[in-house]
Amino acid sequence: MATTEIPTRVSGPPVAPDRSSTAGEYETPGRFNAVDKIATAVATGVPAVALAVGVWLAWDNTLYWQDVLIFIACYVPSGLGITVGYHRLLTHRSFRCGPVVRAILTVCGCTALEGPPIEWVANHRKHHAFSDVDGDPHSPHVGHGQGWSAALRGLWHAHLGWVFGDGFANQRRYAPDLLADPVIRFIDRTFLLWAAVGLAIPFGLGYAITGTLTGALLGLLWGGAVRLLVLHHVTFSINSLCHYFGSQDYETGDESRNLAWLAPLSFGEAWHNNHHAFPTSAAHGLRRRQLDPSWLLISGLARLGLASDVVEISADRRARKRCEL
Repeated sequence: MATTEIPTRVSGPPVAPDRSSTAGEYETPGRFNAVDKIATAVATGVPAVALAVGVWLAWDNTLYWQDVLIFIACYVPSGLGITVGYHRLLTHRSFRCGPVVRAILTVCGCTALEGPPIEWVANHRKHHAFSDVDGDPHSPHVGHGQGWSAALRGLWHAHLGWVFGDGFANQRRYAPDLLADPVIRFIDRTFLLWAAVGLAIPFGLGYAITGTLTGALLGLLWGGAVRLLVLHHVTFSINSLCHYFGSQDYETGDESRNLAWLAPLSFGEAWHNNHHAFPTSAAHGLRRRQLDPSWLLISGLARLGLASDVVEISADRRARKRCEL
């Protein structure tokens, strides 16, 4: 039986052997076909149109308190489903939990419409294996040339352009553990069902609060489409802005950066340099004033006995990796 190597920069499941490897040998030709591209265009384009409608309605004084409430009620669980479920649990195994909690977190991530969990995890693991070098699916620094126009092209590619390209990771190479997990495989296969549930919930909340079809449609607008638009671009900004702007507290060998103003909206993911320094850390905010709501959820689950083996980085280890000021 063949053995696989584990990279020195990323702990956890087997991925690319090292950053100097040829990324192309791990690709799945034709994985992202025309149907995938159309679906991605719809998932990213329709919310933008919906936002324009929402702004027009708000300008006409038809933004109600329940619309804001529904937006928040849907944004928080879907956002935490990505940050805690898809990212810290499934991708980096920063903590362990039982199948029920694992399923709930993963389903919440599905409602964000950022793709099925196994695909998302494989792409993110590949990003860590080749961060800001050839093979990174969404680096703003690789292959775009020099100068302002190149910087803009790189930022666009990292933010959204890459999802229409050919750099998607081979799931068998980058996520074998999830392919072997029956709970995650079931949720992955039924991704469209959970995505639909994520849109049905704000529709139902709107109707429950107002008792009208208009209220239900407004709930779908703000808690569905507008919520997706904001969450998508917050997530995309981790790939783009957090590899271009902000501070670097730790030596990571790449361009990952901490962007404080984005941390609240991203539930702590914008402490991106911290994350690249310690990928398996359950906490990304490593200083007292670095707000990290995702860590608050994980630590809360641990206190309730619903999470275990939570990975925390010691002060000594953080000190050894800090940048020279």
